[in-house]
Amino acid sequence: MSRNLYTTNEAADLLGVTPARVRQMVARGEVESEKLGRDRFITAEAIETAKQRKTSPGPTAKPPGKVSTASKAATQPATARNGASTKKKGKK
Repeated sequence: MSRNLYTTNEAADLLGVTPARVRQMVARGEVESEKLGRDRFITAEAIETAKQRKTSPGPTAKPPGKVSTASKAATQPATARNGASTKKKGKK
């Protein structure tokens, strides 16, 4: 029986991730692989299993353009936050 084996680059294309991510998944035991010589190969079954486990990316981020008031204050200069004038008053 012949098994379909894919390189990490091919597996990455099929999974929609980078080859580095495939190597990381293999190292963590998330994807089974076979080592032939110095190269690693991923079976079609392992790719299908990984596809089924694949979920949406990590935690959801805030929508662009929505910044909390605390974040706004952190990005403004101190003089603008406390209402002090930035102009220096000269002596008369």
